[in-house]
Amino acid sequence: MVQVGDRIPEVALGEMTPAGPGTIGTGEIFGNKKVVLLGVPGAFTPTCSKQHLPGFLAQADALRAKGVDTIACVSVNDAFVMDAWGQDQGAGESVLMLADGSGVFAKALGLELDLIDAGLGVRNQRYSMVVEDGVVTHLNVEPGKECGVSSAETILDQV
Repeated sequence: MVQVGDRIPEVALGEMTPAGPGTIGTGEIFGNKKVVLLGVPGAFTPTCSKQHLPGFLAQADALRAKGVDTIACVSVNDAFVMDAWGQDQGAGESVLMLADGSGVFAKALGLELDLIDAGLGVRNQRYSMVVEDGVVTHLNVEPGKECGVSSAETILDQV
């Protein structure tokens, strides 16, 4: 599993662009910036939609005031789903919605969550992290199904 001090691996993630689905490399997302990344098990799922992402939307201005350049949310969903979820949540320009459709990024980080027996496939664990110039400076992985240690309030104290 990724640790504090590790560099984010170079992976292409999906994003919705004005022209339709596209890709963006992690180097472009995390290079020469301070980025807050939240990883969620799935778009439109209860905890993700009612607690995790909304907390980061509510704290977006406060995070930016502390020097965060980008707030990004990644899930093992496709760009269409992440775009629709972002619209549903009112993410707008506040949170960059990223798609890890095949779970390549989750696996590269060692933060995948096997939910195959529940019929959900392999997903992200719930986590948040601060990444500065491509290096993880803070990592908060949830031990269970809750949304506590990976919350926006926790990250706000870490940036």
